[in-house]
Amino acid sequence: MLAMVNRVVLPEHHINAESGEIDSGTIDEKRAEATRRLAVKELLRQRAEAVGIATAERLDAAIDELLSAEVAVPEATEDDCRRYFDANRERFATPVSVAMAHILLAAAPDDPEARVAARQQVDELIEQLGVEPDCFAELAAAHSRCPSAEAGGALGWIGRGQTVPELESVALRLDVGLANKPIETRYGYHIVRVDERRGGEPLAYDDVAPMVADYLAERSWRRAVSQYIRVLASEAELRGVELETADNPLLQ
Repeated sequence: MLAMVNRVVLPEHHINAESGEIDSGTIDEKRAEATRRLAVKELLRQRAEAVGIATAERLDAAIDELLSAEVAVPEATEDDCRRYFDANRERFATPVSVAMAHILLAAAPDDPEARVAARQQVDELIEQLGVEPDCFAELAAAHSRCPSAEAGGALGWIGRGQTVPELESVALRLDVGLANKPIETRYGYHIVRVDERRGGEPLAYDDVAPMVADYLAERSWRRAVSQYIRVLASEAELRGVELETADNPLLQ
Protein backbone atom coordinates (compact mmCIF):
# COMPACT_ATOMS: atom_id res chain seq x y z
CA MET A 1 0.00 0.00 0.00
CA LEU A 2 1.24 3.48 -0.86
CA ALA A 3 2.07 5.71 2.08
CA MET A 4 0.66 9.21 1.63
CA VAL A 5 0.45 12.43 3.64
CA ASN A 6 -2.23 14.80 2.36
CA ARG A 7 -2.05 13.04 -1.02
CA VAL A 8 1.74 13.39 -1.22
CA VAL A 9 3.26 9.95 -1.81
CA LEU A 10 6.26 8.94 0.27
CA PRO A 11 8.66 7.52 -2.35
CA GLU A 12 9.45 3.83 -1.99
CA HIS A 13 13.18 4.37 -2.43
CA HIS A 14 13.14 6.94 0.40
CA ILE A 15 11.42 4.42 2.69
CA ASN A 16 13.96 1.75 1.77
CA ALA A 17 16.87 4.11 2.40
CA GLU A 18 15.45 5.20 5.77
CA SER A 19 14.88 1.55 6.74
CA GLY A 20 18.59 0.96 6.29
CA GLU A 21 19.31 3.55 9.00
CA ILE A 22 17.28 1.65 11.61
CA ASP A 23 19.32 -0.84 13.63
CA SER A 24 16.76 -3.12 15.27
CA GLY A 25 13.55 -4.91 14.34
CA THR A 26 12.29 -7.15 11.58
CA ILE A 27 12.16 -5.97 7.98
CA ASP A 28 8.48 -5.09 8.36
CA GLU A 29 9.09 -3.26 11.65
CA LYS A 30 11.95 -1.27 10.13
CA ARG A 31 9.81 -0.36 7.15
CA ALA A 32 6.93 0.78 9.38
CA GLU A 33 9.28 2.90 11.50
CA ALA A 34 10.92 4.39 8.40
CA THR A 35 7.50 5.26 7.00
CA ARG A 36 6.50 6.97 10.25
CA ARG A 37 9.69 9.02 10.31
CA LEU A 38 9.24 10.17 6.74
CA ALA A 39 5.55 10.91 7.30
CA VAL A 40 6.41 13.16 10.24
CA LYS A 41 8.96 15.05 8.15
CA GLU A 42 6.43 15.42 5.35
CA LEU A 43 3.80 16.75 7.76
CA LEU A 44 6.28 19.30 9.07
CA ARG A 45 7.44 20.22 5.57
CA GLN A 46 3.88 20.90 4.50
CA ARG A 47 3.19 22.97 7.62
CA ALA A 48 6.39 24.97 7.15
CA GLU A 49 5.45 25.85 3.60
CA ALA A 50 1.92 26.74 4.71
CA VAL A 51 3.30 29.38 7.09
CA GLY A 52 5.82 30.72 4.59
CA ILE A 53 9.03 28.93 5.57
CA ALA A 54 11.06 27.81 2.55
CA THR A 55 11.96 24.11 2.59
CA ALA A 56 13.35 23.28 -0.85
CA GLU A 57 17.05 23.37 0.03
CA ARG A 58 17.08 23.36 3.84
CA LEU A 59 14.40 21.06 5.17
CA ASP A 60 16.02 20.32 8.54
CA ALA A 61 16.66 24.01 9.19
CA ALA A 62 13.10 24.82 8.09
CA ILE A 63 11.71 22.26 10.54
CA ASP A 64 13.79 23.74 13.36
CA GLU A 65 12.49 27.22 12.47
CA LEU A 66 8.92 25.94 12.37
CA LEU A 67 9.15 24.23 15.75
CA SER A 68 10.76 27.28 17.34
CA ALA A 69 7.94 29.44 16.05
CA GLU A 70 4.97 27.21 16.79
CA VAL A 71 5.85 25.01 19.78
CA ALA A 72 5.66 26.62 23.20
CA VAL A 73 7.84 24.88 25.79
CA PRO A 74 7.29 25.65 29.49
CA GLU A 75 10.51 26.28 31.43
CA ALA A 76 11.36 24.19 34.47
CA THR A 77 11.42 26.22 37.67
CA GLU A 78 13.81 25.76 40.58
CA ASP A 79 10.99 24.04 42.48
CA ASP A 80 10.42 21.67 39.53
CA CYS A 81 14.10 20.76 39.51
CA ARG A 82 14.26 20.15 43.25
CA ARG A 83 11.11 18.01 43.20
CA TYR A 84 12.52 15.89 40.38
CA PHE A 85 15.83 15.49 42.22
CA ASP A 86 14.12 14.47 45.47
CA ALA A 87 11.92 11.92 43.66
CA ASN A 88 14.82 10.40 41.69
CA ARG A 89 17.84 10.51 44.00
CA GLU A 90 18.99 7.06 42.85
CA ARG A 91 19.74 8.53 39.41
CA PHE A 92 22.20 11.05 40.76
CA ALA A 93 25.38 9.34 41.83
CA THR A 94 28.98 9.04 40.72
CA PRO A 95 29.42 6.73 37.70
CA VAL A 96 29.43 3.02 38.51
CA SER A 97 31.97 0.63 37.06
CA VAL A 98 32.58 -3.03 37.80
CA ALA A 99 35.52 -5.36 37.41
CA MET A 100 33.87 -8.44 35.97
CA ALA A 101 34.33 -11.73 34.17
CA HIS A 102 31.87 -13.65 32.04
CA ILE A 103 31.26 -16.86 30.20
CA LEU A 104 29.38 -16.39 26.92
CA LEU A 105 27.25 -19.25 25.63
CA ALA A 106 26.76 -17.97 22.11
CA ALA A 107 23.47 -18.29 20.22
CA ALA A 108 22.14 -16.17 17.36
CA PRO A 109 18.91 -14.27 18.14
CA ASP A 110 17.17 -15.81 15.10
CA ASP A 111 18.07 -19.41 16.06
CA PRO A 112 15.51 -20.50 18.69
CA GLU A 113 16.93 -24.02 19.00
CA ALA A 114 20.40 -22.66 19.72
CA ARG A 115 18.95 -20.24 22.28
CA VAL A 116 17.19 -23.05 24.13
CA ALA A 117 20.32 -25.21 24.12
CA ALA A 118 22.49 -22.32 25.32
CA ARG A 119 20.07 -21.52 28.14
CA GLN A 120 20.07 -25.13 29.29
CA GLN A 121 23.87 -25.27 29.26
CA VAL A 122 24.24 -21.96 31.08
CA ASP A 123 21.94 -23.14 33.88
CA GLU A 124 24.05 -26.26 34.27
CA LEU A 125 27.26 -24.21 34.44
CA ILE A 126 25.83 -21.83 37.03
CA GLU A 127 24.83 -24.82 39.14
CA GLN A 128 28.35 -26.22 38.81
CA LEU A 129 29.88 -22.87 39.77
CA GLY A 130 27.70 -22.75 42.86
CA VAL A 131 29.50 -25.87 44.04
CA GLU A 132 32.94 -25.15 42.52
CA PRO A 133 33.35 -21.34 42.29
CA ASP A 134 37.09 -21.60 41.73
CA CYS A 135 36.62 -23.28 38.34
CA PHE A 136 35.21 -20.14 36.66
CA ALA A 137 38.35 -19.50 34.61
CA GLU A 138 38.54 -23.15 33.57
CA LEU A 139 34.91 -23.17 32.44
CA ALA A 140 35.36 -19.88 30.60
CA ALA A 141 38.30 -21.29 28.68
CA ALA A 142 36.31 -24.38 27.77
CA HIS A 143 32.90 -22.90 26.96
CA SER A 144 32.99 -19.14 26.40
CA ARG A 145 32.78 -17.84 22.84
CA CYS A 146 34.30 -14.49 23.72
CA PRO A 147 37.98 -13.62 23.22
CA SER A 148 38.11 -13.04 26.98
CA ALA A 149 38.01 -16.83 27.38
CA GLU A 150 41.79 -16.79 27.01
CA ALA A 151 41.95 -14.63 30.17
CA GLY A 152 39.59 -16.81 32.18
CA GLY A 153 36.63 -14.68 31.11
CA ALA A 154 38.02 -11.47 32.63
CA LEU A 155 36.75 -8.28 30.97
CA GLY A 156 38.49 -5.80 33.26
CA TRP A 157 36.68 -2.66 34.37
CA ILE A 158 33.38 -2.01 32.59
CA GLY A 159 31.51 1.28 32.84
CA ARG A 160 28.60 2.94 31.11
CA GLY A 161 28.75 2.65 27.32
CA GLN A 162 31.55 0.08 27.21
CA THR A 163 29.58 -3.05 26.36
CA VAL A 164 26.23 -3.99 24.81
CA PRO A 165 23.30 -2.28 26.57
CA GLU A 166 21.57 -5.54 27.53
CA LEU A 167 24.65 -6.70 29.46
CA GLU A 168 25.54 -3.29 30.84
CA SER A 169 22.10 -2.48 32.22
CA VAL A 170 22.16 -5.56 34.44
CA ALA A 171 25.86 -5.97 35.21
CA LEU A 172 26.29 -2.45 36.60
CA ARG A 173 23.56 -3.16 39.17
CA LEU A 174 24.93 -6.50 40.37
CA ASP A 175 26.54 -7.03 43.76
CA VAL A 176 30.03 -8.49 44.02
CA GLY A 177 30.03 -12.24 43.40
CA LEU A 178 28.56 -14.71 40.93
CA ALA A 179 25.17 -13.74 39.49
CA ASN A 180 22.68 -16.54 40.11
CA LYS A 181 20.91 -15.93 36.80
CA PRO A 182 22.35 -15.52 33.29
CA ILE A 183 22.09 -12.26 31.36
CA GLU A 184 20.55 -12.61 27.91
CA THR A 185 21.89 -10.44 25.07
CA ARG A 186 21.84 -10.47 21.29
CA TYR A 187 24.92 -12.71 21.44
CA GLY A 188 23.50 -15.39 23.70
CA TYR A 189 23.65 -15.96 27.47
CA HIS A 190 26.30 -14.61 29.82
CA ILE A 191 27.33 -16.04 33.17
CA VAL A 192 28.64 -13.01 35.07
CA ARG A 193 30.90 -12.68 38.07
CA VAL A 194 31.49 -9.23 39.56
CA ASP A 195 34.83 -9.02 41.34
CA GLU A 196 34.75 -5.38 42.46
CA ARG A 197 32.52 -2.29 42.28
CA ARG A 198 33.35 1.38 42.46
CA GLY A 199 31.31 4.56 42.18
CA GLY A 200 27.65 4.99 42.97
CA GLU A 201 28.14 7.60 45.73
CA PRO A 202 25.15 9.98 46.03
CA LEU A 203 25.56 13.49 44.63
CA ALA A 204 24.22 16.66 46.25
CA TYR A 205 21.56 18.73 44.48
CA ASP A 206 23.96 21.62 43.87
CA ASP A 207 26.27 19.24 42.01
CA VAL A 208 23.59 18.23 39.51
CA ALA A 209 21.21 21.21 39.35
CA PRO A 210 22.24 22.25 35.79
CA MET A 211 21.92 18.62 34.63
CA VAL A 212 18.41 18.36 36.11
CA ALA A 213 17.35 21.63 34.50
CA ASP A 214 18.69 20.52 31.11
CA TYR A 215 16.93 17.17 31.40
CA LEU A 216 13.58 18.70 32.33
CA ALA A 217 13.88 21.24 29.51
CA GLU A 218 14.61 18.45 27.01
CA ARG A 219 11.71 16.37 28.32
CA SER A 220 9.33 19.33 28.08
CA TRP A 221 10.46 20.02 24.53
CA ARG A 222 9.92 16.41 23.47
CA ARG A 223 6.44 16.34 24.98
CA ALA A 224 5.47 19.63 23.38
CA VAL A 225 6.75 18.59 19.94
CA SER A 226 5.03 15.21 20.19
CA GLN A 227 1.74 16.89 21.02
CA TYR A 228 2.22 19.35 18.15
CA ILE A 229 2.80 16.52 15.69
CA ARG A 230 -0.23 14.63 16.99
CA VAL A 231 -2.36 17.71 16.28
CA LEU A 232 -0.97 17.98 12.75
CA ALA A 233 -1.58 14.27 12.20
CA SER A 234 -5.17 14.51 13.44
CA GLU A 235 -5.86 17.22 10.86
CA ALA A 236 -4.09 15.44 7.99
CA GLU A 237 -5.23 12.89 5.45
CA LEU A 238 -2.97 9.89 6.04
CA ARG A 239 -2.79 6.67 4.11
CA GLY A 240 -0.54 3.68 4.76
CA VAL A 241 0.92 5.15 7.96
CA GLU A 242 -0.24 5.41 11.59
CA LEU A 243 0.86 8.46 13.57
CA GLU A 244 -1.90 9.37 15.99
CA THR A 245 -0.95 6.90 18.73
CA ALA A 246 2.74 6.40 17.93
CA ASP A 247 5.60 8.03 19.79
CA ASN A 248 7.09 10.88 17.81
CA PRO A 249 9.55 9.31 15.32
CA LEU A 250 11.27 12.67 14.85
CA LEU A 251 12.59 12.41 18.40
CA GLN A 252 13.95 8.86 18.29
